[in-house]
Amino acid sequence: MSNPQAEISKDHKRDLSIKELKNLPSDDVLGKTLSLCGWIKSARHQKTFSFIALNDGSTFAPFQVVVTNETEGYDELLSELNTGASVKVTGTIVQSPGKGQSIEMKAEKVHLFGTCPADFPLQKKRHSFEYLRTIAHLRPRTNTQGAVARVRNALSFASHTFFQKKDFMYLQSPILTAADCEGAGELFQVTTLPLENLPKTEEKQVDYKKDFFAKPVYLAVSGQLNGEAYATAFSNIYTFGPTFRAENSNTSRHLAEFWMIEPEMAFADLEDTMDIAEEYLKFVLKTVLDSCQEDLAFFDQFIEKGLLARLDNVINADFARISYTEAIDILHASNKKFEYPIEWGSDLQSEHERFISEEHFKKPVILYDYPKDIKAFYMRLNDDGKTVRAMDVLVPRIGELMGGSQREERLDVLEEKIKACGMNVEDYSWYLDLRRFGTAPHSGFGVGFERLVQFATGIENIRDAIAFPRVPNSCEF
Repeated sequence: MSNPQAEISKDHKRDLSIKELKNLPSDDVLGKTLSLCGWIKSARHQKTFSFIALNDGSTFAPFQVVVTNETEGYDELLSELNTGASVKVTGTIVQSPGKGQSIEMKAEKVHLFGTCPADFPLQKKRHSFEYLRTIAHLRPRTNTQGAVARVRNALSFASHTFFQKKDFMYLQSPILTAADCEGAGELFQVTTLPLENLPKTEEKQVDYKKDFFAKPVYLAVSGQLNGEAYATAFSNIYTFGPTFRAENSNTSRHLAEFWMIEPEMAFADLEDTMDIAEEYLKFVLKTVLDSCQEDLAFFDQFIEKGLLARLDNVINADFARISYTEAIDILHASNKKFEYPIEWGSDLQSEHERFISEEHFKKPVILYDYPKDIKAFYMRLNDDGKTVRAMDVLVPRIGELMGGSQREERLDVLEEKIKACGMNVEDYSWYLDLRRFGTAPHSGFGVGFERLVQFATGIENIRDAIAFPRVPNSCEF
């Protein structure tokens, strides 16, 4: 073995990733000398040889490397080949007599990049999800978080692939905004003003003219409004980026920073949105089932029994479509005692959504035509004056996964709705211009990406579906 520090600059290349090696036919690599780089997941040391489980993150299962006393410098640094150490191994690919792998490497040389002391927090034992969140910088090296990251990556790639194949334009919508998309007021304010000595006007109000943008500015809760501007120029667009809610909800379902995928389509109504939402969900789940088989098998065995069957059911089912009013009737007729009482006009809770999709229909359900008072100002008012052209996609185990609507394209109606919500019409003058100058029917939806990751993996807590969770009283790493 070579010195652990002396050759780092020139001894860092590998021939293949472990995933690439595993995907090659055994006959193509047997007898060949190759180099692999990675981190030691575990090491079993015998008197004259050691079994090293090596992983570079490209695949779920590690690759077995056999280091023997014939390996260059075996005795010199044997004590350093511990869990967590980073190495480059060079050796011959041979048939493996053990179970679980067809090939392994017989090492001829091991280069040690970085040692790992005995107090490495991720020893070969099970750790709680709560504990792993306290070491979020190291938890990607665990089986579960590594698998989550690979599934998340596959879902992201599949999302872009789906919309690009349908000729949607990818819009990078702004993160800083002066407009509240939802009208709920749960916004993170951004300012450069000195908080210990805020400048005031003569009326004793904060003088925002002295702030960086000369007005109150916030982190965006959605890219939708900007997306509408581009949809009225390019017809079909989608955004995919971070969004922020200052909602003080310390639950397993909420994050302060999360990612959203938001397609927007001009000359489209709510039925078009339902169709594309169903097609999208089936496409991305099928892609993940095909590309992350080892990861999903792990989740099916250790995280949620029956996960694979549940995902197959979504892919192959025709989504049920019912109105909000029909859903209320179903909940009343069930005679099931819910924690939150339900009546027409109230917002559905997760327990109601899950009952409809899990127990009543046993498949995904799209609810539409919600009461106007529980939905956002931009949704198109129905002729009954009581409901809007909104829809939610409910799935087993999660409840609401996607939400969307046909947007209000009538200038006069939208102005009145903004006023009725107590919002300043002037703040939305540019948004109203989209109706003033060549208005067109348009529609879209949003996907909470972390909830999609939860749905695809069976992970219970949304904080484990994102790399570095931001939640009330916690913004670490």
